Amino acid sequence: MLRYGQKSGLSPLAASRYRIPNRNREAASPFESRLMTQSDTVEQSNDEPIILRFDASHRRIDKKKSDEQTLGQFIPLIYHYNMLQDTDRVGGFRQAIELLVQPGMRVAELGSGTGILSSFAARRGATVEAVERNPELVKCSRQLIQSNGLQKQIKVIAEDASLWIPTEPIDVVICEMLHVGLLREKQAQVITAFKEHYQKRFGNKLPIFIPEVSILMCQPVEQSFDFAGYVAPIPMFQAPVETQPRTKQVAPLTAYQTIAYDQAIPTAMRVDQTYEANCDAVVNAIRLVTQNVLAIDMSKQHAITWANQCLVLPLDSAFSCRTGETVHLSLEYEAGQQIESVRYSVSPMIRRMQSRAA
Repeated sequence: MLRYGQKSGLSPLAASRYRIPNRNREAASPFESRLMTQSDTVEQSNDEPIILRFDASHRRIDKKKSDEQTLGQFIPLIYHYNMLQDTDRVGGFRQAIELLVQPGMRVAELGSGTGILSSFAARRGATVEAVERNPELVKCSRQLIQSNGLQKQIKVIAEDASLWIPTEPIDVVICEMLHVGLLREKQAQVITAFKEHYQKRFGNKLPIFIPEVSILMCQPVEQSFDFAGYVAPIPMFQAPVETQPRTKQVAPLTAYQTIAYDQAIPTAMRVDQTYEANCDAVVNAIRLVTQNVLAIDMSKQHAITWANQCLVLPLDSAFSCRTGETVHLSLEYEAGQQIESVRYSVSPMIRRMQSRAA
């Protein structure tokens, strides 16, 4: 199956909206990109389970758990261990780190987890400060770093990354708190807080960020929610590949936000746009796709990319559309919040009849 961008780089619309932060912008296209799969995490807790309930606008109306439980901030260690087996994720970050990190540099990793990304920077000859707030991960990563002989290059700091301020200037910042649409995890908030603290102490010049950019995209789709004869229209994740056997793309992906991490990062996501249907379909869902540009190899005109899993969200009411007809999609949410908080809708628009020459 063809992954998004595998042959032709970023989608034309995404490529046109992508800005290369603080680089030779005109020299960096076209991009050859790789999109990679991230395993979604599942929280486990000992508290009483709850049933998710929503109103007609897809807003959560049941009892909410705390952010620590629902936003994936303290996910069980087993899921961090599983990330070590994700060769696409690990390989993409390793390639980006080896490209950007040079011997003697100072590197910070915000939300360092098991420490594997910090290890790539250390093996390049950098001094690394790995900031992690989860006590279990702090203990685990210190053990793993020592067993790999990297304890002299990597210092694990037990602190909330959104509050941490380095004592010396940093050359490269690694932060992988990514989820599709920047939902659930605190990537936007953590990097924004870091930049505010950093610039107050060291001035306006910022480090290089890995990833450099996230491109958020969406589209209307016709999705099969039939599971062995059992119909269940539920939110669902997909591997980030262009062709899905149970998904019909009603219209091409459109970028609704391009986030450069060295620039101001928006947290209020709002979409209000129209699409022209490229096929006859029954529109019953929307799909969110997030492509992350980890680094840009200027010498090869190549972007090192990695994608989160796609997210499909069902509509309350499906409707039919024909090729050439226009549909309207609206989407609204706050970065870092629960998937259940997303408000969205898709509706048909009056068909515009075009006059034809006799």
